[in-house]
Amino acid sequence: MPTVIATCDIVLTTYTARYIHSAFGLRYLYANLGSLQDKTQLLEFTIQQRPLDVVERLLAYQPKIIGLSVYIWNVNEITQTVAMLKEIAPEVIIVLGGPEVSHYPDLPDVGELADFIIQGAGEISFYQLCDQLLNGLKPLNKIIKGEQVPLDQLKLPYQLYTEEDIRNRIIYVEASRGCPFKCEFCLSSLDKTAKPFELGKFLDEMADLYQRGARNFKFIDRTFNLKIATSIAIMEFFLERMGPEKENDLYLHFEVIPDNLPDKLKAVLTRFPPQSLQFEIGVQTFDPEIQALISRRQDNKKTSENLQWLRENTGAHIHADLLFGLPQDNLDNFAKSFDRLVKLRPQEIQLGILKRLRGAPINRHTENYQLRYNPLPPYNILSTQDIDFMTMQRVNRFARYWDMVANSGRFPTTLPLILKDQAFKHFMALSDGLFELTGSTWKIALRRLFDLIYDVICRIKDTESHETIKQALIVDYQLSGQSGLPQFVQSPLNLVQKTPKQGKANKRQQQHG
Repeated sequence: MPTVIATCDIVLTTYTARYIHSAFGLRYLYANLGSLQDKTQLLEFTIQQRPLDVVERLLAYQPKIIGLSVYIWNVNEITQTVAMLKEIAPEVIIVLGGPEVSHYPDLPDVGELADFIIQGAGEISFYQLCDQLLNGLKPLNKIIKGEQVPLDQLKLPYQLYTEEDIRNRIIYVEASRGCPFKCEFCLSSLDKTAKPFELGKFLDEMADLYQRGARNFKFIDRTFNLKIATSIAIMEFFLERMGPEKENDLYLHFEVIPDNLPDKLKAVLTRFPPQSLQFEIGVQTFDPEIQALISRRQDNKKTSENLQWLRENTGAHIHADLLFGLPQDNLDNFAKSFDRLVKLRPQEIQLGILKRLRGAPINRHTENYQLRYNPLPPYNILSTQDIDFMTMQRVNRFARYWDMVANSGRFPTTLPLILKDQAFKHFMALSDGLFELTGSTWKIALRRLFDLIYDVICRIKDTESHETIKQALIVDYQLSGQSGLPQFVQSPLNLVQKTPKQGKANKRQQQHG
């Protein structure tokens, strides 16, 4: 027999990229629903689930209102879901919110299907809208500008993290909202400033989460180290809860400004045990002319010095971001930023491709710099005045292979031999060679990747390097925990030549992207 589900008036829902990601925004909406909480159900799905099945789950509650959070990564799934809901149950009121629908009139197609759209902050406005609708009142306007209130008037959502969330999901938290910087590629540039939550109340919530077993805290503050006194207070709070190094299980993720690490903050950072901190550091570009063009304030000298200091004096894991496709950039210029960042040795370099975010100020450069974006999500840039489509595709593949080889941490011995003194040039040669052999950047098994790298390196390097590369790959293979021996240890060169059958498969892969 089917499971009996209690009905409710309101369902709050969205799709996350993976199960491990919790829908923080939905929890804020739910926390601020007041008397309507008892009439509301919060449901989370992942983009791997079929919209048809999701619609069935949603309608099982027989809701009167369904609120959906729309982002760049789930707009396709949301569109399919809403389209089916409107066919099957047109009487259900659909309310959309989230960054992807917050910049009227620049809306995705799903905006046409919705009954109401809340743009911007939704905690107060969603409650007010639902209260009106459930009392038979219908607002005149479909587009509702979200009401922003002082942060101390918001109910915090941390009690809504369940025991299952704490065991299995990333716990998102925020000590502040907004950003004072105006980097045009980022939606946070639309904020007037950064505003902190009341520190004592915030730390009380963190203490409660810790007592309940939370150990993985991801701060979503855009500028965590903007106000140093607050940053230090939060870090001291967690330092007090750090166990002995071998027993420590706390892990903290912060997004930090790369050129703002005063001595007081450095002194605190050195006290954290290794592998307990992760810093997401947006470098994006080292080019001062591009930085000025996109309104990005960054002291490149201090950024470099601070990245170097972090690597030499802390055990923090550094995830640094570079962005390809910015107006006025080109391949050679991007290579200079990449090489400079590689020399600073962050554990990860995330090569992002510029995307068209609705409402982002960078869109003012679209015509002048011939920025051409994919019309379909995730709206990645396809070409610019200075970067043609084929080059953009090469860098997309470069980014994917970089994740497999460098960011994975599986080739610590081999990677320096590949990069040498011109990291971008040499890794691009490896990337081009890998794609020539495979025709794909996906579903490459680790054992096969070792063989492929050896084959490509032997084709593009001098003969004296073959044995050095081979020995380095063997060391990394053993460290990876793979069983047996890779094929390149047993066979001569040209070990991964494509058979006719493989060749046909690769052609099909190329045709389908």
